[in-house]
Amino acid sequence: MMNDFLDFPTLIAIGVAIVVLLRLRSVLGTRTGNERSPLERLRGRARPATESEDKVVPMRPQPMAQPADLDAERRERKLEAEIEGLAHGDAEVAKGLKAIAAADSTFMPKPFMEGAKSAYEMIVTAFARGDRKTLKSLLEKDVYDGFDTAIAEREQAGHKVDFTFVGLPGIEISEAEIDKRTAQITLRFKAEVVSATRDGDGELVEGNADQVVTIADEWTFARSTRSRDPNWKLVATNQLD
Repeated sequence: MMNDFLDFPTLIAIGVAIVVLLRLRSVLGTRTGNERSPLERLRGRARPATESEDKVVPMRPQPMAQPADLDAERRERKLEAEIEGLAHGDAEVAKGLKAIAAADSTFMPKPFMEGAKSAYEMIVTAFARGDRKTLKSLLEKDVYDGFDTAIAEREQAGHKVDFTFVGLPGIEISEAEIDKRTAQITLRFKAEVVSATRDGDGELVEGNADQVVTIADEWTFARSTRSRDPNWKLVATNQLD
């Protein structure tokens, strides 16, 4: 039985298969479990091997944190430029603005000026309309009391004011100082308005409803540098000729 199964042609075929397997083994080698895939071998030819395959080089380096002193330098340069532009060569004004900025790190002259423009328009408009609520939020008590008295006298006389704020072509800082913890800045305003006061019968008492006139005021705003409230309040007024 055995001799019939392992005949001579079969033995020859087995021998040839063994030889082929041995040659394939010598060419392909044996797997150890640590072989790299074809993609990994391709990457290996494209770059030299590193000490550790776990190291990752980012495609874009992370930005370095800016030191705090750099922000301080930028603010200082911006502050100097704004003071130079708004002081108009007045050394005392420049000195006062620098002193306020030194006492209050949140203060910058340009934003202050923008706020002062808005405050001026709101105050003169509220006064003309008799809007005490708005005035009370923007004026220091003594100044508010003066405005309130003027409104009350107008109301008692039965007068009403037709008022339109046209524009603010002129504004400049005339004084700037800090007294202990209180910063004070005085501004000169030149505004264009239309104002007409009428009595109870609608007759014109003062002004002109069809004419734009220029008014000039000098107002002082103040704020405590230690206060958490960022708002400045009007503490003094003076009507200029």
